[in-house]
Amino acid sequence: MIETALAFAVALVSGLVPFINIEVYLVGAVVTLDDGALAAMAVAAGAGQTLGKVPYYYAGRGTLSAPWIRRRAQTPGRWAARVEGWRRKAQERPVWGAGLVALSSFASIPPFVVVSVLAGMVRMNLPLFCAVTFATRTARFLIVVFAPAWGLSLLP
Repeated sequence: MIETALAFAVALVSGLVPFINIEVYLVGAVVTLDDGALAAMAVAAGAGQTLGKVPYYYAGRGTLSAPWIRRRAQTPGRWAARVEGWRRKAQERPVWGAGLVALSSFASIPPFVVVSVLAGMVRMNLPLFCAVTFATRTARFLIVVFAPAWGLSLLP
């Protein structure tokens, strides 16, 4: 139980502070816990990371004070035109926006912190953002915690 709460807390902090790595924490837990605890930790880490990315979403939306984002979004030019194009595309085709969030959340390409800000800028639906983020981050963390055991089982 304490391991799950700690995984949530570390994931939350790592969601807010990108250079803290939740994957390293989870891999460290692999050697001491059973499969049920690892699965619970992966789900808790998915929830923590989702909650940790919501402030970035709100910063992109303009709700939180982030002068560097606001300045970029309001300055006429190529960047503002691109954001407006992405906003239109995300509104016309919500699956496109959800797909980009899913790809970035699962593979971190492009970096998920950037996509979280962009999701806010294009006014992606927050519950959709959170649902996709939770599902894909949890899937990523399940692979992280179970891949070492799967790899070891393949050895002769």
